[in-house]
Amino acid sequence: MASEAACRPSGRRPCKMQAFRIWDINQKTFYLRNNQLIAGYLQGPNTRLEEKIDMVTTDLHNVFLGIHGGKICLSCVKSGDEIKLQLENINITDLSKTKEEDKRFTFIRSEKGPTTSFESAACPGWFLCTALEADRPVSLTNRPEEPLTVTKFYFQEDQ
Repeated sequence: MASEAACRPSGRRPCKMQAFRIWDINQKTFYLRNNQLIAGYLQGPNTRLEEKIDMVTTDLHNVFLGIHGGKICLSCVKSGDEIKLQLENINITDLSKTKEEDKRFTFIRSEKGPTTSFESAACPGWFLCTALEADRPVSLTNRPEEPLTVTKFYFQEDQ
């Protein structure tokens, strides 16, 4: 129950993990290939490979994002001069918004009309993105207006 308490920013009800379907504005969905999150067009029997995004909201706009039932989390890591999206084997419900070391897992969710974008809290100005080309890794960009990257996603609660 400790993780539940850590998820109560102001004594409100405990946060719960919710699963969402996510796809970019070009209709590419996420799937896992060689332990990498990829965005592409899945058709026919391959549609079952689609990854749902697990999300825990920690306060108004901050969220933790995961896959595989929240067992693998998305994080933003700085390695030298490079900033990259990483998948880490950590349970989403074990993360805490008050722990500095968990900041790399926090994304700021902003909605503009029907689309949502996710900015890294640990690396401000860096956004979750997909490439225009299909079957490329999901990554981060600090140039959200760049025509070769897509930072706007449709996000729908999984029924």
